[in-house]
Amino acid sequence: MELLIMAAGMGSRFGGLKQIAPMGPNDEFIIDYSVYDALKAGFNKVIFIIKEENYETFKQTIGARVEPHIPVEYVFQKIDNVPEFVKIPENRVKPWGTAQAIYCAKDKITEPFVVINADDFYGRDAFNVAQKFIASAKPKEYATIGYEAIKTMTENGSVKRGVIATENGHLKSITESSIIRDGDKINCTPLNGGEDFKINFEDLVSMNMLIFDPTIFPYIETKMNEFFKENKDNLEKCEFLIPDVLDSANKEGFAKVKVLHTDATWYGVTYKEDTELVRNSIKKLVEEKEYPEHLWR
Repeated sequence: MELLIMAAGMGSRFGGLKQIAPMGPNDEFIIDYSVYDALKAGFNKVIFIIKEENYETFKQTIGARVEPHIPVEYVFQKIDNVPEFVKIPENRVKPWGTAQAIYCAKDKITEPFVVINADDFYGRDAFNVAQKFIASAKPKEYATIGYEAIKTMTENGSVKRGVIATENGHLKSITESSIIRDGDKINCTPLNGGEDFKINFEDLVSMNMLIFDPTIFPYIETKMNEFFKENKDNLEKCEFLIPDVLDSANKEGFAKVKVLHTDATWYGVTYKEDTELVRNSIKKLVEEKEYPEHLWR
């Protein structure tokens, strides 16, 4: 099992490179805890997707800590890693989204793998759930880890989540939405321009913790070609997102996608104001002996 960590995004709302903001009692990053949990669950390699200009920073910080414990590779998400027919606008600076990020790692992955965001704290249970699924999964059996929506919220504003609809334990649909608490419900505004809707606190959302095998890469390539043709007039702003690819793979019958429930609580820094809560939450987990005070000793 391999762990693919998407760490190429700069935290625009947070105001810096939030992937390497110290959160643990000895300046550990959120990524450190994800790698630690993956190790405990039996993962055997970590691949970081980063911007090339951040390589030395990652290598000297995160890499220096985790490389003694697990094999590590780095992949660069580059704006020109797209089909040859795409004419990249001169003012396009940011990469093309999470699906393109994952595609950039296609030459490094040879076995089932889990995708996560660098700046999300997923919790030990989520990695154990993923490991159990991978142990019996067949090719083209993918999964998304579903979190109870209320366990993924911040008090400091809206957050983007993939709202999950299930049928017999499998994915029916996933709707990327901006969500925010509204009394005893959660209001969801679809990013595709659809009408707002509400969900319950316990309804499941995706945190981009997804399980694939290498069969996903040719499918991403096919969808990437379609995406750029459909967005030829919107190349300055469009994003090629992995939840959309997963949704298509499911609806087209390319793969079976299971929804796996985790009891874990998500922690993350969407806004600067979230930082204190995340640090206090990790401190409590250390005090409860869930993690050692010095994570890598």
